[in-house]
Amino acid sequence: MSQNSPPAHGRTGTDAANGEDQSTWDAKGFYNKLAPTKKPKTPNPQNAITIAVSSRALFRMEEEQKIYEEHGVEEYVKYQLEHEDEPFEPGAAFPFVKALEAVNARLRELYPESEELFDVVLMTNHHAQVGVRLINTINHYNLFIERFCMTGGRSLIGYLKAYHTNLYLSSDSGKVGEALGEGIAAATIFSPDKVVEVSDTQLRVAFDGDAVLFSDESEQIVKAHGLDRFFEHEKEHENSPLAHGPLKGFLEALGKLQKKFYAKGQRLECPIRTYLVTARSAASSGARALKTLRSWGLETDEALFLAGAPKGPLLEKIRPHIFFDDQMFHVEGATEMGTVSAHVPYGVAQRYKKSAAKKEPAGGK
Repeated sequence: MSQNSPPAHGRTGTDAANGEDQSTWDAKGFYNKLAPTKKPKTPNPQNAITIAVSSRALFRMEEEQKIYEEHGVEEYVKYQLEHEDEPFEPGAAFPFVKALEAVNARLRELYPESEELFDVVLMTNHHAQVGVRLINTINHYNLFIERFCMTGGRSLIGYLKAYHTNLYLSSDSGKVGEALGEGIAAATIFSPDKVVEVSDTQLRVAFDGDAVLFSDESEQIVKAHGLDRFFEHEKEHENSPLAHGPLKGFLEALGKLQKKFYAKGQRLECPIRTYLVTARSAASSGARALKTLRSWGLETDEALFLAGAPKGPLLEKIRPHIFFDDQMFHVEGATEMGTVSAHVPYGVAQRYKKSAAKKEPAGGK
């Protein structure tokens, strides 16, 4: 204890002689509690689960982006400098990042020395001068984000690899496509059309199956030969695991952290919950999906086979912090119902969409 610290119990005679009464000590104790506490140690990227988030995914920056697009980088930087003491509003990825921090807090309680934690890295290719406003905003919301990467217009790919990124979230579909092309799990995140309250104590992540957790092998059959042949194919190959999709590694990372809670007898109180939400039918094609996960040594807490029904209403009940799907109409349906959703532009569905766009007449929708 410092020589200047108040005694642990009551006052000394010297204190009384100096006229310091009990109310003074009560006030000192109150303000001591307000003193900043030491932040947790940032984990080593090689041990952590690294979540890279773009600044426009984490915060609402529509006005600033409009200035950048209409007036160029110089006006954009000028505007940011003039407003750097004004925090941005929370964006689509904000609740997800807060949930990651809640999981980290629980992990640090159980494993104080472990570096197997979520590590959020803020990624932006904007000018470094914008960093001050971003830092001010992060401190305003008391977020624990210590790693920043501001590339000043350069590609983020090399940095994503250097940080051993497990998942990259951005509002820029071009950057997401580039990351996926380099083998990095990535998705374009979309804000919901309405605000739905999500859990602040349990991270909930929902995944589509084909072309997200699994390869697009089965979707290729659907596109080429129709649903009847797809059902036959899945029955014939029920015991043959599907190849992995772009987000299989992220589910694996979540499962690894879940097991740390299970090892402490906290399966029922685990602050991570995962969902498979697929358009597959349970009876005709569900077994292969579940057996594939089993062959990988993975599982989801819940598996929901919708047989082609809309996903939005069910997701509204689950209230995940994020939902991943390769089909934009599922993403749009989920956001309409209040779910933060992320598009994974991977597989035959994307090629089919591009082909259709090429055939569309000029001036089409």
